[in-house]
Amino acid sequence: MTKQNLNTYDYVVVGGGTAGSVIASRLTENPDITVAVIEGGPSDVGRDDVLTLRRWMGLLGGELDYDYPTTEQPRGNSHIRHSRARVLGGCSSHNTLIAFRPLPSDWDEWAAAGAEGWDAEAMDPYFDRLRNNIVPVDEADRNAIARDFVGAAQSALAVPRVEGFNKKPFHEGVGFFDLAYHPENNKRSSASVAYLHPFLDRPNLHIALETWAYKLELAGPIASGTGNLRATGVHVRTKDGEERLVRARREVLVCAGAVDTPRLLLHSGIGPRVDLEELGIPVVHDLPGVGENLLDHPESVIVWETHGPIPENSAMDSDAGLFVRRDPDSQGPDLMFHFYQIPFTDNPERLGYERPPHGVSMTPNIPKPRSRGRLFLTSADPDVKPALDFRYFTDEDDYDGRTLVDGIKLAREIAKAQPLAGWLKREVCPGPEVTSDEAIGEYARKVAHTVYHPAGTCRMGAFADELAVVSPDLRVRGLDGIRIADASVFPTMPAVNPMIGVLMVGEKCAELLSAAFEERGLAR
Repeated sequence: MTKQNLNTYDYVVVGGGTAGSVIASRLTENPDITVAVIEGGPSDVGRDDVLTLRRWMGLLGGELDYDYPTTEQPRGNSHIRHSRARVLGGCSSHNTLIAFRPLPSDWDEWAAAGAEGWDAEAMDPYFDRLRNNIVPVDEADRNAIARDFVGAAQSALAVPRVEGFNKKPFHEGVGFFDLAYHPENNKRSSASVAYLHPFLDRPNLHIALETWAYKLELAGPIASGTGNLRATGVHVRTKDGEERLVRARREVLVCAGAVDTPRLLLHSGIGPRVDLEELGIPVVHDLPGVGENLLDHPESVIVWETHGPIPENSAMDSDAGLFVRRDPDSQGPDLMFHFYQIPFTDNPERLGYERPPHGVSMTPNIPKPRSRGRLFLTSADPDVKPALDFRYFTDEDDYDGRTLVDGIKLAREIAKAQPLAGWLKREVCPGPEVTSDEAIGEYARKVAHTVYHPAGTCRMGAFADELAVVSPDLRVRGLDGIRIADASVFPTMPAVNPMIGVLMVGEKCAELLSAAFEERGLAR
C-alpha cells in the first residue's frame, strides 16, 4: 500500500468508508485495474480504540468524528450532533455494527420509486457476497438484563423471539442482534477490516490517508464525446496542506457518505442553480436534487434506574432490540427499539433530568420516517461545514411524532413485565407522572436523538426523474465518468439499520464497474 503516490489511476474512490472499501477491494481483484482511495482520516490498522467494538461511544465527538451540527428544529431537538467517521472504514469503524439485511419490502420500495434493478430478488444475492463476519451476539456477551428484556418484551407484546434476524424476513420480533464482529476478541469486522486489511499489499491499490477531497475536476463535452461534462479527477488537500489533482482514467466513485458526497458535488458546482448562485459558486451542472431528501432514523429515549449495577459482559452495550408492526397493513415493522444496558441521558439532562448511578434505556425509533429534510451550503468555502436541516417531526400527519408516543407507551408495558421488572427501581425520564399523549410527545421530541443514519441526499431514481441525482446504474444524471455509491443514493430509508444496505450498494457498484471495464476492454 502506498499512501501518497497521487497521480493517475483507472478509478479514484472518494471515501474509504463502508461502500468505498468494498469497491476498492473488489476492483483491485483485477491486477490490470489501478485504484486510488482518497480517505480524509487516518488508518484504523492497529488502533484498538477503533477496532474494539465496545469502545464505540468513546469515538463520538472525538478526533475521528467530523461532528456535524443540526440546524434549529422547531419540533425536535436542535442540539443533535451527527457523528460521521474520519477514519478508514468510515462509519463501519465508528458504529455499533448492528447488521441487518434490508427487508424485501425495503428493496421493493426502491424499485417502485424508480430504482429499476434494485428490487429484493435482484439484491438478495449481494448479501451472500459480503466478506464481513456477521454473527448473532455471542452467548458470552448476552448480558442478563438484556436477556430479561427479550423475555419481557416477548410476553408483554406477544411478539416472537428471533434468533438470527438475517435468517428470514420479519415483521416483528425481539432478540439479540446480528453484529459484524469477532466475538472471541470483540474486534470489528468493519468494511476496512473485511475488505481492505487483507489486501493492503496489492500493488494496484493506493490509499491516500488524511487526504481531503474538496472539488471535482470536470472536462468539457468535447472531451467526453457524449455532449456531457466528464469527471476526470479530484482536487485534494493532504495532511500537510499540499493541494494536488488525482486523475481518473475511467471513473470517479464518490463514496463520501450522505453528508460529504452532496457537499463535494455542491462545491464542484453540481446542484440547485439558485442555491449555488446565491453563494457565488459557478454553476457547472444544474442538478436540483443534490442535498434534498435528507433522511434519518430519529429516536427518543426512556430511562430507568436499576436496583444495582448491571453485569459487565456485553458486545457493545446495546445488544438486543425489538421490532413491532402496529399497522397490520404496513409492509414491515413500523416501530423499533434498541435496548441499552446503560442510562442514555445525554439529551434528557439538558431538560433537567439527572443520570442515575445505574440504569438502562429503551430507545424507540421510527423505521420508516415520513419527514424529509435538506442539506445545503452556507458558504462557498469548502472548509465550512454544510447545514443539516432534518426537519424532524414535520410530516403533515405527525406520523413520526405519534410513533414515538406509541414507543414510550410500549416501553412502559415491557418494563412492567417480568423478568425485566425485577431489575428496575424507578422510571427516571420522562417519569411516571408524564402520562398524556401531549406531554409524552413533547418530551419525546425534545430529547429526540439520531441513530446516526443520514441518507438520501443524492437519491437514486428513474432516468427521467429530474429530482433524482443518480440513475439506477449509480451514474450522476447528465455527467459522465462519475458514480455515487453510499447511503446518499437511498431513495427511501430501510426499516432496519442501514449499514448492510450500504455494503450491498458497494458490492453492486463494483459489479457494475467491473462489467463496464470488461465491455470496454483493457485498452486505455
